[in-house]
Amino acid sequence: MNKKSPITVFVAIGIGAALFFVLGRFVAIPSPVPNTNISLQYGLLAFMAALFGPLAGALIAFIGHALIDFSYGWGVWWSWVIASAVAGLIMGLGTKKISIEKSFGKKEICVFNITQVVAHLIAWGVVAPVLDILIYAEPANKVFTQGLVGGISNIVTTAIVGTLLAIAFSAAKPKTGSLKKEA
Repeated sequence: MNKKSPITVFVAIGIGAALFFVLGRFVAIPSPVPNTNISLQYGLLAFMAALFGPLAGALIAFIGHALIDFSYGWGVWWSWVIASAVAGLIMGLGTKKISIEKSFGKKEICVFNITQVVAHLIAWGVVAPVLDILIYAEPANKVFTQGLVGGISNIVTTAIVGTLLAIAFSAAKPKTGSLKKEA
């Protein structure tokens, strides 16, 4: 990953959190499980975390998810906000060894998607349900069902949306040495 200036990362966090909010609030697809949506914003999150790093991934998800919950009027559901931040952090950490700015071929796609699967399994299979039980005294069967549905749908949408964003971004970047001086 190329070193980004702190200002660039700060701006990316603001834009990423705003886009995460818009996608999560206005493009959410209801699932058959109550209070669980099929979310497209995690594809954007994986892309942004791969591009700007783990801190940016965590903050984009934390801020964006908190804004989504706040906008619905039921209050912020901190267990899921924290789980989103954990997912963004893991996605950023797992993709540090690849550079989607340079190339995004088969190897990078594999690393990107293995990382996002691990991130979602930890966030929605462990962090969110356990925190729901500890913070809100929610029934285990309910929160693990919500986590399973949310996690699986996030894995699928991230694999599609996130991979397509990274492929498009990588393809649009001029490659080193692609410009030639005319004689």
